[in-house]
Amino acid sequence: MTPFSIGIIGIVIMLAIFMTKMPVAYVMTLVGLGGFCYIISLDAGLNLLPRVFYDSFSAYELTTIPLFVLMGQLAFNTGISRRLYNTAYTFFGSTRGGLAMATVASCTAFGAVCGSSPATAATMATVGIPEMKRFNYKNGLAAGSVASGGGLGMIMPPSVVLIIYGILTEQSIGALFVSGIFPALLMTFLFIVSVYITCRMNPEKGPKGEKFTLVEKIKSLAGLFDTVLVFALVMAGLFGGFFTPTESAAVGVLAVLTVSMIRRQLSWKAFVKSLNETLQTSCMILFLIAGAVIFGKFLAVTRIPFELAAWVGGFDLPPYLIIGVIIMIYFFGGCFMDSLGLIMLTIPIFFPIVVNLGFDPIWFGIIIVLVTEMGVITPPVGINVYVVYGVAQNVAGDITLESIFKGILPFLLAVVVGIIILMIFPKIVLFLPNLLY
Repeated sequence: MTPFSIGIIGIVIMLAIFMTKMPVAYVMTLVGLGGFCYIISLDAGLNLLPRVFYDSFSAYELTTIPLFVLMGQLAFNTGISRRLYNTAYTFFGSTRGGLAMATVASCTAFGAVCGSSPATAATMATVGIPEMKRFNYKNGLAAGSVASGGGLGMIMPPSVVLIIYGILTEQSIGALFVSGIFPALLMTFLFIVSVYITCRMNPEKGPKGEKFTLVEKIKSLAGLFDTVLVFALVMAGLFGGFFTPTESAAVGVLAVLTVSMIRRQLSWKAFVKSLNETLQTSCMILFLIAGAVIFGKFLAVTRIPFELAAWVGGFDLPPYLIIGVIIMIYFFGGCFMDSLGLIMLTIPIFFPIVVNLGFDPIWFGIIIVLVTEMGVITPPVGINVYVVYGVAQNVAGDITLESIFKGILPFLLAVVVGIIILMIFPKIVLFLPNLLY
């Protein structure tokens, strides 16, 4: 049996085990290690395993991840997310579907201090779903807006996915961060338009809420102060060259801690809870990275990446059609794999192709994050949907998985429109990086 055939069998086995809902990190590690041992040798595999895990857990550049996760957890447990939601609700609440619009806007704002899509979805589900249920919103729109809006946390800097992409492709993380700002704002606008159209077609899905005066709206802007302060401090220091991405994450944590202590909103219980949740999330991500590296080593010895790259690169097609093929591969892959796992598994394959075609690697990173954003809300994996469903069982027990998946359809269409816009107008992505770098 050739290494190529073994690689195909390994991929099929991995996908089959995914269906059992076994953690992605464990599956990639076991299949990758087994295949590597079979092709090379048992000794080589047993030598590879500890080396990869040590390198992954001791890498200095990866310390950015737990720090940004901690920043998001502290922001949630000290009430920053609720203040964001209250501000957005004051501005959008009186519009039909306004609470869903407020949820989307809050997800974008919270993504600026979180960086994690599931964490953003879980946070805003806790805050937003009870409010939307109180105003008789339909379950699909209520939960769908939270699950989809949570995906904006993948684009708005600081983004864990962009950090991983930058490390894998050796691109400037600062440039990636700043390139995500305009696309995140564009997607926020498109999501709000989707809510508006949905509620125009079916008014009962999103009834109007309370109406606020101009004075009340202006006063509510104070709820943005914490987020704007932290975001501005992190981004200004990063782009000004005062500190590195890793140091910027530490500064962000310190800023959230300082603000919460000044406001006297950080209890010892909330602090310990933030540390526990950060530990769990960070370990999950680091195990995922190590598992992807091991599976990548297995794929490398099977030569599947090189064969696939040669196959796609050999298409006698215009570059944009080849990009379209790659995007479709990512879309279908995102239906079955976690976004981080998918990116770590496929970037080594497709990145050289994209660069050889003459596309900007920063632009490609944003496009891929947008495509994987679709993956976090599409079945059967759809991690954000399951996160929102789990939270909803505690705050609104009548929300079903089926209703959430139906509710995300308008937002999926919005993501497709967003990808097309960014492909036609790449300057939306590249304007700020070119200006600042």
